[in-house]
Amino acid sequence: MELLPISTPHCRVERDGHLVVVTMDRPEARNALSTDMLVGMADAWAYISAEPGVRVGILTGAEGTFCAGADLKAMGSPSADERVRRRAAEIADFHWKGLLRLDMPTKPIISAVEGYAVAGGTELLVGTDLRVVAESATLGLFEAKRALFPMGGSAVRLPRQIPYAFAMDLLLTGRAVTAAEAYRMGLVNQVVPDGQALAKARELAEDVASSGPLAVQAILRTYRDTLGMAEEEALKVSDALGWPVIGSEDAKEGSRAFREKRPANYEGR
Repeated sequence: MELLPISTPHCRVERDGHLVVVTMDRPEARNALSTDMLVGMADAWAYISAEPGVRVGILTGAEGTFCAGADLKAMGSPSADERVRRRAAEIADFHWKGLLRLDMPTKPIISAVEGYAVAGGTELLVGTDLRVVAESATLGLFEAKRALFPMGGSAVRLPRQIPYAFAMDLLLTGRAVTAAEAYRMGLVNQVVPDGQALAKARELAEDVASSGPLAVQAILRTYRDTLGMAEEEALKVSDALGWPVIGSEDAKEGSRAFREKRPANYEGR
């Protein structure tokens, strides 16, 4: 994989064809969030959205841990890296963008979770579109237990993603949750043997990347743009986004590939 220059001391951003892998890389602190990490992630999400050849992103953590949440001291301190300090000044709300709270990527993001994914780590997972979790991973939104609030957006997002009773259980008790329980709640897509989360996420990413990129992006946008709308209004938005996909060159290529019994070669147009 190619290491991209938007990487920072606490965030590796690597590209492999249609895929970008974003690795939270502060293992000595269980990959707790820092300014260096959040700036790198904010730039990574913007890169994934802007690059036509990128179709999927993966978010993971270094050395067997996803993310142990916020390190308030590290998040409030300036970086020792001059380029990171400059980008922190240039990117409005880089904390929220890095946390997937603002300016969500226009392409799917898959989380590959090993070890701890608690507090801000679970908030990051909730901000991703597909979730692969190792069987011994620990998840949980601990904020209420510490008299804090989940500022990454989970108080809003979680009850929209999983049944209300499960969401309130996680949010109000602040308890730890196993991978198996998270799967039963519908919070994650797959539970895999320890050490296999990234490999399985890459398989899933390849599957998504083989779909028509215009269709994938339109489906994501339709969901996001219609939250809270009545069905009649939501369908108007869906039609406005869907009809251009139906008339695209990719759609024609999809039909040809089906008839000719071969893999489709989508170009995003």
